[in-house]
Amino acid sequence: MPDELPDDDLKAIWHNQPTETSTMTLKLIRAKARDLHAKTRRQLLATAVGPLVTAFFYTFAIRQLPQIANLLHPLFLFALVWSLGGLYFLNRAMWSTVMPGDAGLSTGLAFCRGELERRRLLLRRILLWSFGPLLMTLATFILALAIAGGGGRRILSNGRPFLVLVVVWILAYFVLRARDQRELQREIDELDDIEK
Repeated sequence: MPDELPDDDLKAIWHNQPTETSTMTLKLIRAKARDLHAKTRRQLLATAVGPLVTAFFYTFAIRQLPQIANLLHPLFLFALVWSLGGLYFLNRAMWSTVMPGDAGLSTGLAFCRGELERRRLLLRRILLWSFGPLLMTLATFILALAIAGGGGRRILSNGRPFLVLVVVWILAYFVLRARDQRELQREIDELDDIEK
């Protein structure tokens, strides 16, 4: 009967089958390069949020709490300068050119590798130059609220939901950062497999 399996072990048959190698065409490499380039540009544009948030909290705190403005000016000003400096250092040498349309397979792979390395470098820099100033801004704002509230247990109980949100935001940031690092490593490993 043709429907019957041979007497050989099924596992041995399965293991002896030829494996297919995934072929990456030039068209797919170009699409991947465009996608990586777009992700890098989005991340670089998102770094502009840090100085805007710092400026917002600075303005809000100074207008709402003029009695402690002398204490807040240096702290917020430091966070703002740090944030603007971070914007410069995050974007320095990070804007790449678009992959040429007539690039070959090896040039396309090199471009993809360059974009992945650029994203990895950006991910490393963000902690110091974007996340740090935001934390300083939030700490200064919380300090301003605590001083203006007059201290005591009332300010702690009223500010608890805000503090919980800040802690959740910080934890979520580090979880997302770890996920991004794993994704970048996976993409680099995938690119290494393609090159082989």
